[in-house]
Amino acid sequence: MSINKRPQLDIEEKKVNIYKGLNNIIEYVENNLENNINYADVAKIICTNEYTMRRIFSLLSNISITEYIRNRRLSNAGYDLYKNNGKIIDIALKYQYENATSFSRAFEKFHGIKPSAAKNNPEKLRIYTRLKFNEDIDENTSIEYSIIELDEKILYGKKIKTTYYTIQKEAPNFFEDMTNKYAQKYGYPNYGIVMYESRVDSINYEYGVAYSKKIEEFEKILIPKSKWLVFKINSQEAKDIQAKSREFYEKFLPSCKFNLRPIPELEYYHDDITEFLIPIE
Repeated sequence: MSINKRPQLDIEEKKVNIYKGLNNIIEYVENNLENNINYADVAKIICTNEYTMRRIFSLLSNISITEYIRNRRLSNAGYDLYKNNGKIIDIALKYQYENATSFSRAFEKFHGIKPSAAKNNPEKLRIYTRLKFNEDIDENTSIEYSIIELDEKILYGKKIKTTYYTIQKEAPNFFEDMTNKYAQKYGYPNYGIVMYESRVDSINYEYGVAYSKKIEEFEKILIPKSKWLVFKINSQEAKDIQAKSREFYEKFLPSCKFNLRPIPELEYYHDDITEFLIPIE
């Protein structure tokens, strides 16, 4: 069953230098390391919602914005403890930790030494420098897409836990294993599903392979009603799917006008093509 979609558009998106916007975010962060940082306010800097800002930041920097802020604060905290004679609790509160215990735990994990040892062991302190994005990168791309709306869907499949760093290898391997095990009995799977453990910062994903028909031995996977951005390729090969997905996330998404929704993303396989369904507001 194919997706009923609107006529596709081939649109060259308005040129937006997302890397300049990300540098503005970095500047905002640097000016507020000692203050509470509201991520909704940060997202306004690049005119997106919070979820989209977090996704773009992590995709283009390979680190979540929360982890980046934590690393910068702990790096500065190490310098403060070495150069000054302040109390550990004062440094903890300065960098938005609620108490000395949580600060000390994070400090030791980051630097490898306790805060009390920083004064006499400056050579062991880790320096985490501020990010700077290259604003000369041309990230714009033309991509053929459509926008559709779908009611709530129930799929049936299996999932594995994977990560940002391993999904490119583990997803196609899992899909192949599912096909080898179940294709003769149930036919070829209809969907690949990417789910995020945390909608904001975690690198931990779940990847699922699913059927649109009810299969009792499989897990029920609920896909909420949503509006979707859809683009496709005339292939179902893993290398082609990954290349097109990478093009979307690294080139198209940072410059487009859409805000993402924090629900699973789909790959729909039919008629020798793959359609990517990205949930949007």
